[in-house]
Amino acid sequence: MSRPATDGVRADVHAFQARATDAELDDLRARLAAARLPEAETVHGAAPGPRRWDQGVPLADLVEVVDYWRTEYDWRAFEERLDRIGQFRTTVDGLGIHFLHRRSPHTDATPLLMTHGWPGSVAEFVDVVDELADPGDATAPAFHVVVPSLPGFGYSDKPATTGWGTEKIAAAWVELMRRLGHDRFLAHGGDWGGNITTVLGGRFPAHVLGVHTLFAEAPPGLTTEGLTETERAWTEETRDFWRHRAAYAKQQATRPQTVGYALVDSPVGLLAWILDKFAEWTDTEDSPFETLSLDRVLDDVTLYWLTRTGASAGRIYYESHNSLDPGLRVDVPSAITMYPRDIEKTPRPWAQERYRKIVRWNAPERGGHFPSLEMPEYFVADLRAGLAAVLAACDG
Repeated sequence: MSRPATDGVRADVHAFQARATDAELDDLRARLAAARLPEAETVHGAAPGPRRWDQGVPLADLVEVVDYWRTEYDWRAFEERLDRIGQFRTTVDGLGIHFLHRRSPHTDATPLLMTHGWPGSVAEFVDVVDELADPGDATAPAFHVVVPSLPGFGYSDKPATTGWGTEKIAAAWVELMRRLGHDRFLAHGGDWGGNITTVLGGRFPAHVLGVHTLFAEAPPGLTTEGLTETERAWTEETRDFWRHRAAYAKQQATRPQTVGYALVDSPVGLLAWILDKFAEWTDTEDSPFETLSLDRVLDDVTLYWLTRTGASAGRIYYESHNSLDPGLRVDVPSAITMYPRDIEKTPRPWAQERYRKIVRWNAPERGGHFPSLEMPEYFVADLRAGLAAVLAACDG
C-alpha cells in the first residue's frame, strides 16, 4: 500500500505500508504443520558445539524453531516496527525500491545510507536505527538513516531482466538519496552491502562523504609477505571458507532459479537455507540464538517468505559474484571494522591497496557477520566512532 509522502521529499517518493493477509499467515502455518522432514543428521555423539552443525542445521534445532514459528511468532509486531521507523517506495530506473527512512530530530544530523546483504534484509538494522537517528547521549552524532531493500529483496521489486548488479545498485542508491534531499551522505554496509558501499565510495566521491564497511575486498594478486601472524591466519581462514564452505554462493551464482523453486515453495526449506548461515557466521559456540534474537531471525525469514524472494534475492550472486572491479580505488575517507568471526577478513596492508584513506581501523575481540543483530550496542558505538573519524577527515 503506497501513498504520497508528506515529509518534504519529492512527490515520486511514496509512504508505504505492508500488510500480509490473514490468509497468507494461515497458509504459512499450515505449510509448517504439514512439513515433511528428513531423518536426523549422521554426526553421531556430537556434544554441544559447532561440530553439531557439520552437515547443516541439526534436525532437533530446526524442529524447535519451526514449532515456535508456527505457534508463537508474531509477524504483526514486525510490520508495526517497520511502520514506526517509516517505510517508503520510489521507482529508480524502472524498478520499485523499498526503503526505511528515519529522519533525525537533530538539525546537525548527517545522512547515512545503510545497505544490508544476503541472507539479510532491512531486519538487520531495525534495532539500531532509532539510536543512530536520535542518540540517548546528547554528545553523540546523529544521522538521518536510510535503509533500502536490495533489488529482489523484501518489498523492493524483483528485476525482470539481468543487469541489476552492484554497480547499478550503487548508482540507484545515489539517485534514491538525491530524491530524499541527501546529495551528500555517508555509507555503511557489510556483505553485499559492503561491496555496494565500496562501489559508492569509489565511483561517486562527489556524493559520498566517506564509508564505513565490514567488507573490504582487496585487489587480486597480493602476497602474504610482510603480514603479521594474525593477518596470515585471516587470509587462510578466508581461503578455507571459499574452498570448503561457500557452496551456497556457487549455487546462487550459477543456478539461482533452481534452488529458488524450493525456497519459494517450502518455508521450512527457506528457514534451513538461511538459518544455516546465521549459525555458521555468528560468534557463537553451539547455537546462533546465543547472540541472536529468535524473533529477529524469523522476521528476516518471514519477510523472504511473504515476499517470495528466495529466488530473486539469490540472483545478486548471479549478477555480481566476484565482480568487484580489480582497479576500483576508494579515495574518500574510509573506516573499516573486521569482526573476528566474519567469513572474510582482509589484512589492513591489503585493504590499503583499495581504500586509500583509511581513517579508522578496528578489529574487535568479538562479533561475527551480523553485528547489528549480535551485539547492537557495540555495533552502534563502533559505527559512530568510524563515521566520526570519517567526518573529521572531511572537515580537515
